[in-house]
Amino acid sequence: MTIYDELKARGLIAQVTDEEEIKEVINNGKATFYIGFDCTADSLTAGHFMALTLMKRLQQAGNRPIALIGGGTTMIGDPSGRTDMRKMLTKEDIDHNAECFKRQMERFIEFGEGKALMLNNADWLLDLNYIELLREVGPCFSVNNMLRAECYKQRMEKGLSFLEFNYMIMQSYDFYHLFQNYGCNMEFGGDDQWSNMLGGTELIRRKLGKDAYAMTITLLTDSQGKKMGKTAGNAVWLDPNKTSPFEFYQYWRNVGDADVLKCIRMLTFLPLEQIDEMDHWEGEQLNKAKEILAYELTKMVHGEEEAEKAQATARGLFSGAADHENMPSTKLDAELVKDGGVGLLAAMVAAGLCSSNREARQLVQQGGVLVDGEKVTDPKAVLTVDALNKGVVIKKGKKVYHKVAL
Repeated sequence: MTIYDELKARGLIAQVTDEEEIKEVINNGKATFYIGFDCTADSLTAGHFMALTLMKRLQQAGNRPIALIGGGTTMIGDPSGRTDMRKMLTKEDIDHNAECFKRQMERFIEFGEGKALMLNNADWLLDLNYIELLREVGPCFSVNNMLRAECYKQRMEKGLSFLEFNYMIMQSYDFYHLFQNYGCNMEFGGDDQWSNMLGGTELIRRKLGKDAYAMTITLLTDSQGKKMGKTAGNAVWLDPNKTSPFEFYQYWRNVGDADVLKCIRMLTFLPLEQIDEMDHWEGEQLNKAKEILAYELTKMVHGEEEAEKAQATARGLFSGAADHENMPSTKLDAELVKDGGVGLLAAMVAAGLCSSNREARQLVQQGGVLVDGEKVTDPKAVLTVDALNKGVVIKKGKKVYHKVAL
């Protein structure tokens, strides 16, 4: 099976500019391709998985990846998939985030002489002269066509700032620059980037008279059409200090029955033949599939040892014989102690299990909280100092466990 056929069989390909040419290029290892990563946080998320695994697959097939850190484009902010304007970050914040991205990407991609490149578009975008840029690329963009682009259309009702309107030009210029200076002939990205990517291929065609190609990756959504990679409204991070290996494992262990095989197919490197045999799995077998998914992805991000620990802890919790050592935990501030203990609601908020006392109170009153295996429905419940010195396990809902201690 060719690499293109494998990408198709895994459900990864959404849109392509020229299928026959792209097949020829990537199947023969002739692609130098790039994927851009804007540095909007100090860690990559589970939402970046598709891009990272795609880069790894294509590199293994002999193609050369360029991981483009968006030190310049992050200063503008991508309006794609947004209903509001992104928070503007300082250059120092962006530089710090870029360094964090680099360390995480090295788990997936081989960098070095003759291997993958890591570049930062701040190196060329921040030095551009505005008037020169307008004269060089401005005539190549039709405002009418830009306003028809999906990434802008959805913002027109609430208002699209001129700052964000420039994003497509910046991203297109990246492709143009990489094509000229690094022989980059392909761009890959999420399906919500299609308009921006076409801008780059068109700019190269109009300025240089040459062909470049673009392919979008299917967005990872659940059976309800919602983007995956978030839990309780928060991102699932690749940084173990922001999302522990156990929490990361649990996120994938808890995906819906309807989504697990799709996730295995798209995100893991298990052979397609093995995955095809799972297609008829149902009932208890789907729990086994979820374990496989969670283990494979945790191993990829955090290493085999952490994956083994997370799996053992999760199995222990399900069986009621848990070893709490690897469970997510929070050391509570001594200032929370009042009258010999810490209020349950305060402990839940401090541990990040709820965003407010009100949310915690509602959850307790609805019977959604267990403390050391016992259901607690009194929002005035207190965790004693003695208990907290040993460690107290709070279970939120059916699947979230957290240990709190003093």
